[in-house]
Amino acid sequence: MALSRLSLLWLAVATSLLGGATTPVPAAPAVVGYVFTRNALLAPGSIDAQSMTRINYAFANIADGRIVVGAPADKENFKLLNALKRDNPALTVLVSVGGWTWSGNFSDAVLTAQSRKIFVNSAVDFLRRCELDGLDIDWEYPGLKGAGNRFRQQDGHNFTLVLKQLRKAFNRETKKTHRRLYLTIAAGATDDYLAHSEMGKAEKYLDTVNLMTYDYSEPGSDPLTGHNSPLFTDPADKRGLSSDASVKGFERAGVPAAKILLGVPFYGHAWGEVPDVDHGLLQPGKAALHGAVPHKMSAEQMLALGYSRYWDAAAAVPYLYNPQTHIWVSYEDTESVAGKCRYVKDHKLGGIMFWEYSSDPTGALLKTINQTLGGVTQDKNAQDQRAQ
Repeated sequence: MALSRLSLLWLAVATSLLGGATTPVPAAPAVVGYVFTRNALLAPGSIDAQSMTRINYAFANIADGRIVVGAPADKENFKLLNALKRDNPALTVLVSVGGWTWSGNFSDAVLTAQSRKIFVNSAVDFLRRCELDGLDIDWEYPGLKGAGNRFRQQDGHNFTLVLKQLRKAFNRETKKTHRRLYLTIAAGATDDYLAHSEMGKAEKYLDTVNLMTYDYSEPGSDPLTGHNSPLFTDPADKRGLSSDASVKGFERAGVPAAKILLGVPFYGHAWGEVPDVDHGLLQPGKAALHGAVPHKMSAEQMLALGYSRYWDAAAAVPYLYNPQTHIWVSYEDTESVAGKCRYVKDHKLGGIMFWEYSSDPTGALLKTINQTLGGVTQDKNAQDQRAQ
């Protein structure tokens, strides 16, 4: 998830998502939504408290090895989100730290025993002050460059160590307050991420692994058009990437299926100068429409602008193509989202995670998630603790 990359979603396109974690197995899959305010105040009534199990507020930053608020509006936004628990007592609100742009200080923060202690203490203090239910770490990425970030070979091991210390500290805090503190991560859905992390060890300290099963193909970095978030691997796509392949990779690495949340993007990607061959699928192209397209612009408005919708049965996702402008768009719709929810149920995954709430203003995608999964999970464990 990227501050710089995902802020593009709002641009107009009219011109052409010491103890191990002991989370109980939920009665139904969880629905976890990222809320990215872009440094603005949330408006009352802007978030549907009944539609999600967990809200991950993006983003907090890291300064001098400590977790700090990302924007002046954050404290007021935390109050608004916490107030939603009156409507849904089972709702939990976490803060997500890092993101594509703000991951540059993670490597230093977890480098030594002393720096990890400072980071962990700052996390507990942050959650206390803001009355939050936990921490989501979005480090993009341990041991990898990311957005030009500082990185080290030992990042993956140090990441495991800080997660272990966070879990210990959160458990101590829970004994004092009788309120569970959740610890989750947003994980890159690639073999590279697995190679530079210790997921088989780290998962013991985590409640969920929010798998970022999107951005598999991106205009500007991929010369051929391709799906943003294919559910299954299309044999015709030599990149060989898909959500299904990523899930299986994390399971092989030792992450239990029940801890994996499948990531769904509420946005798409657009390529231009795409030849009218196979309706533009897997054809050469360049970034168009600022590269990223929010769901709210993808289907309704773009279909009215001369685009046609097509379905890739192998990948189980739709795409759009305009033969006049030669623009090709990968996106999600209610059919593909429903299919991903069925996949979650069939493979007994922990649930769905999506980026990002505001990119689905009609609520069509989130409604589909709830309908297909059978309603938002009511986390009785969290509800019981809040009642103590």
